[in-house]
Amino acid sequence: MAIENARTVSEREIIFLIGLAQFVNVLDFMIVLPLGPDYARELAIAPSMLGMVAGSYTAAAAVAGLAASRFLDRWDRRTALATAMAGLVSGTIAAGFATSLWSLLAARMVAGACGGPATALGLSIVSDAVPSARRGKALGAVMGAFAIASVVGVPLGLELGRRYGWRAPLFVVAALGAVVLVGVAFRLPKMRAHLTHSSHLSPLSRGPVRLGALMARAETALAMCSTASIALAGFSIIPNVSAYLQGNCGFPRAQLGLLYLAGGVPTFFVLRIAGRAADRFGSPPVALVGTGIFLLGIGSGFATGHMLLHPAIVFILMMSGQSIRNVSAMALASKVPGAHERAGFQALQSSVQHLGCALGAVVGASLLSSGPGDSLIGMPKLAAFAMLISLPLPELLRRLQLRLVHTVSAPPIGTAIPSD
Repeated sequence: MAIENARTVSEREIIFLIGLAQFVNVLDFMIVLPLGPDYARELAIAPSMLGMVAGSYTAAAAVAGLAASRFLDRWDRRTALATAMAGLVSGTIAAGFATSLWSLLAARMVAGACGGPATALGLSIVSDAVPSARRGKALGAVMGAFAIASVVGVPLGLELGRRYGWRAPLFVVAALGAVVLVGVAFRLPKMRAHLTHSSHLSPLSRGPVRLGALMARAETALAMCSTASIALAGFSIIPNVSAYLQGNCGFPRAQLGLLYLAGGVPTFFVLRIAGRAADRFGSPPVALVGTGIFLLGIGSGFATGHMLLHPAIVFILMMSGQSIRNVSAMALASKVPGAHERAGFQALQSSVQHLGCALGAVVGASLLSSGPGDSLIGMPKLAAFAMLISLPLPELLRRLQLRLVHTVSAPPIGTAIPSD
């Protein structure tokens, strides 16, 4: 375990702390999506523009991840994560005080600029602490924060929003983030083993990751294309689900929390199963199963302009499929970088992920338009786009796995120490 600390810290404790940080990070991002129609009415935002609010977060996260990819590996991971969490909390508080579309966009950009690197650092810490043979299981547990956020956080946030206004959930998330920040700062161990080859230098004196060499590797390119496929396919649809269900399908606002609850409970178990399956059978077949489930969810819910299945079933299929695709890709991609460049690689991956999400939001806004009664026009075209973009993932992961098998006996170009 790559940890420097006087006391003994178990993998489970590290995973738990990173899971809490991921929970806040994911909830901060997710809670804005179903609240869209609520703040759109108060701030006079057109329903077709709601994807841009979420896109501002992801665009900022993409830019921040690209910039951070060169420097995150120069710092103790605990210090870097605590700093990113502090910025995330600040941006969320600012969003709670937004008075217009533009002030909300600015606040979400601050949150995204910090949330993106926080995700990269969390995944790097898990990859540092857990050997590759068990990493899929560990990442599945950490990514279970997404399901818990859906099961607990989003329904409670929606109920808070219904009772006390859309600002209340944001302030509650910020308060939770502050608590987790204290836990990260005082309970997470120092993690500096990746600095071994430059430990005698100050952070400002250590050389940045050679981003060009990192991006030039075929393994990196395949990992980034996989990430982009997942993000672009999912985020072209997800920001518009709440508005579509309410405006087009007449789904009651009061039951929206129950929908996220129904989608989150299965996803929590699916993530854990998918992580273990990726360790045992490899990521490509797991991704193939996840892609099939995702296609079934999108096709039955949005491709025809009518719900062919109950919204809860559609939501479960869509979120479960997307979760399986995510964990399978993350487990395999975690084997690409060396330890001393892991945070940089994860930040670059986070940047690509958020750029894909931002582009998905732009595509959604361009293909959709507002109809009578806050309905959305153009969802079948958007669904077709999402289904098409999702198809390449299994083949991309198959090629990445072959590349990793062929290069397992030699360290990646430019690395000084092995990956594990």
